[in-house]
Amino acid sequence: MTPILVLLFGTAPAVAVGTDLWFAALTKAVGGALHHGRGTVDWQVLRRLWTGSLPAALLTLLWLHWSGIGRRPDGGLLVALGGVLVLTALAMLLKNRIHAYGQGLRTQMPAAFKRAQPGLTVLAGAMLGFLVTLTSVGAGALGTVMLVYLYPRRLTPARLVGTDILHAVPLTVLAGSGHLLLGNVDLPLLGSLLLGSIPGVLLGAHFSTRAPDRLLRPGIAVVLALVGVKLLLG
Repeated sequence: MTPILVLLFGTAPAVAVGTDLWFAALTKAVGGALHHGRGTVDWQVLRRLWTGSLPAALLTLLWLHWSGIGRRPDGGLLVALGGVLVLTALAMLLKNRIHAYGQGLRTQMPAAFKRAQPGLTVLAGAMLGFLVTLTSVGAGALGTVMLVYLYPRRLTPARLVGTDILHAVPLTVLAGSGHLLLGNVDLPLLGSLLLGSIPGVLLGAHFSTRAPDRLLRPGIAVVLALVGVKLLLG
């Protein structure tokens, strides 16, 4: 969403980030509520993620305010966004390999792996909090890849998705609120995006069940990588 707003609609990068954060917060809240009702959320993992992500988001907002990076003409925010998009693309392409690597470590040294899980999950949350607040990107694909590595056996596909979505709700609300105070949210634009998301969700649900994952995931990753490179090259 953020690169679409920047590249196609000419929205200022900081405003695109802030608006996208609220779009994500409101749409993910619906999905999070559904997963909570179905019991497909791992609350212990979620608390560990929030322990890292929420303080990191707050610190990032303070840094954005003090540094004024979003208002600089040197394109620093665009470079950060491009880098995160490329990283997200790589994570999507390597997801299965990363999952297999985590399973191998879990099997070879189970005690040490389980001891490291809490601290590494908090660290993963902190990384996501920083990236999401700075660029609005990372709560989905990057968070999922981190979780399949850290919890290769514990999280079923449904609990993986539910935990990842619900983690993003307070994170995007906090980050979006900070950007709102910084003047980085276009409310009319947000309303239009939410209105368009209704048919978009219906179309996506229709076609996603018919498109094979082995084609869909690489296709999305290639698009993200190309957009990321475009932003990095200016």
